[in-house]
Amino acid sequence: MKINDPAVLAEVEAAFAEYEEALVTNDVETLDRLFRNAPETLRYGAGENLYGYVEIAAFRSARSPAGLTRALERTWITSYGDSFATANTLFRRESQPGKVGRQSQSWVKFPEGWRVVAAHVSLIPEPVGAS
Repeated sequence: MKINDPAVLAEVEAAFAEYEEALVTNDVETLDRLFRNAPETLRYGAGENLYGYVEIAAFRSARSPAGLTRALERTWITSYGDSFATANTLFRRESQPGKVGRQSQSWVKFPEGWRVVAAHVSLIPEPVGAS
């Protein structure tokens, strides 16, 4: 298995960038499209546990569009073979001083393109000694 094939990595990085742009602009249609429309899709959020695409889409459509801007740090994307990848990043929001967010996503390439099949978002207090 080839890890971080440049062509595959470029595809996943582009999908991740599209997701990030949609997230901070509250483009719900794109966010919904980038999550796999299946009952097995999972998203654990900072304050919610969402099982299946239907729950994830309902959360997105009801979420406030305020305060979504964030700065990413240490984004780490790794592809495994030609159809699986993980994307992990830290993020900070001005509206949440003293906190650092963590996001992880599992991406799978389907005939319709790269889709998130599992995601996790959490916030923790800023670690001691972090910048």
